[in-house]
Amino acid sequence: MKLHLDSTGSMNTVTGYGANYVEVNRQRYDYSILIFPHQPVVPWPVFSFDTLMPENFDMLVAFAGESKIEVVIFGTGARQRFAHPRITNVLTRQCIGIETMSFQAACRTYNILMSERRKVVLAILIEKI
Repeated sequence: MKLHLDSTGSMNTVTGYGANYVEVNRQRYDYSILIFPHQPVVPWPVFSFDTLMPENFDMLVAFAGESKIEVVIFGTGARQRFAHPRITNVLTRQCIGIETMSFQAACRTYNILMSERRKVVLAILIEKI
């Protein structure tokens, strides 16, 4: 599916997605990534939902740096799956919300929140099994 927003300027926008890939600013990624509105796309070393660890979300907070994140949109694949709270505890400790949804819904939600200038990060899990 192709997605396009009218005026997001230099912000990272999800421009398309499929079963095992996501496009950001028309560049295709077939591995898990973190998408910040104003930073380069970051490879996210997560290869399956079952191997998620707290360090995966620690990394997300570290890459945010000085930017205060309000919410993380976590795209978990074709279906919505919830990570155990101990895995995402770093977000809770930092007062960062996490919304878990299917891959497609996560991409659309990120684009909407990003276009509203919200401090959002998209964590996309593309499983490599």
